[in-house]
Amino acid sequence: MLRNKQLNELIDLLLTIKARDQMEDFLLGILTPKELEEIPTRLSIVKMLKKGLPQHRIAEKLRVGIATVTRGSKELQKGRFKAV
Repeated sequence: MLRNKQLNELIDLLLTIKARDQMEDFLLGILTPKELEEIPTRLSIVKMLKKGLPQHRIAEKLRVGIATVTRGSKELQKGRFKAV
């Protein structure tokens, strides 16, 4: 499991940001444009999987590879994304 000092610092920092504009500023500063596109897409994948949509349909709708959707599915099976 990825539990190193830097990850813990990032988690702690994210937990301190309460204002939407501050979070947006932080994300725009730390993530690349590609990451800013991919992370919300991954969140959409998780939401769609939780609604029971078929993986192929999700991949088609979001224009991502089936492997990306399958990865989300595997993480759900591990019990992740309870907060989503």
